[in-house]
Amino acid sequence: MKKVLSLTTLIAGVIMAFNVGAADAPKELNLGIMGGQNATQQIGDNQCVKQFLDKELNVDTKLRNSSDYAGVIQGLLGGKIDLVFGISPSSFASVYLKDPQAVELVGIGVDDVDQSRGYHSVVLVKADSPYKKLEDLKGKSFGFAEPDSTSGFLFPNQVFKQQFGGSLDDKYNNFFSSVTFSGGHEQDILGVLNGQFEGAVTWTSMVGDYDSGYSSGAFGRMIRMDHPDLMKKIRIIWQSPLIPNGPILIRQALPVDFKEQLVAAIKKLDKEDHECFIKAMGGKQHIGDVTLAEYQTIIDMKRELTKGSR
Repeated sequence: MKKVLSLTTLIAGVIMAFNVGAADAPKELNLGIMGGQNATQQIGDNQCVKQFLDKELNVDTKLRNSSDYAGVIQGLLGGKIDLVFGISPSSFASVYLKDPQAVELVGIGVDDVDQSRGYHSVVLVKADSPYKKLEDLKGKSFGFAEPDSTSGFLFPNQVFKQQFGGSLDDKYNNFFSSVTFSGGHEQDILGVLNGQFEGAVTWTSMVGDYDSGYSSGAFGRMIRMDHPDLMKKIRIIWQSPLIPNGPILIRQALPVDFKEQLVAAIKKLDKEDHECFIKAMGGKQHIGDVTLAEYQTIIDMKRELTKGSR
């Protein structure tokens, strides 16, 4: 009798634990999409991710597209966003400095072409302009992308301060005639093409075929959208040292069992529908292991910038 009772109790306990776990599992998953690119294209690129996660996790995945990087940062800190593919390293640093426990690193994008783990900030000008090097932009108008963009502000800002002196506030000792935040990488490129800026920054892997906009980055997105001859119209005159690719993040406060399922689903997406994963990451990348140490330089740079702006 005792054995029967014990077995019954054990089965009941397992059923109860399963029911509790199922009850704890979210019914909705919020996928954050970084701003700075064409919103329609970005949402379209992530539809396949929604379909995959909905089926794999039995959730309703909501695409939370933000007009700027700050929206995704606040969404992660405020519990309104659960997952981001390839967040800007600078934006990750902002989240980490506000709350080190807010998110967990799932992985880093690794280039399918050469296995590199980073990308570059580059300065572009029109191909028919006379500018061949950064110094040639003295007295000219310049476009940054986004205050929370690594390649679109954090990294070039650091370089310009060291090379020209001053800061953003005084246009780097008045090296530039004007400095403007365009709102994103696409806007920077278009700003150069339409003459709004003589020079501007964006991001690219600098790996693979030049004419196709390299293996990942803003050029490739624009070529796929509606600018097939883009690379014939621009010239790259400066590139930064390698910047670590943005991490894939999940919100730390999600239920533990669900987080394990979510991480497994992300890795399964990479392997079983790699074309979809590429769209989500904005380039030909797969998941690699990552540690916080890989972003320590970015975190330190962001901490210094934040202190300087107070």
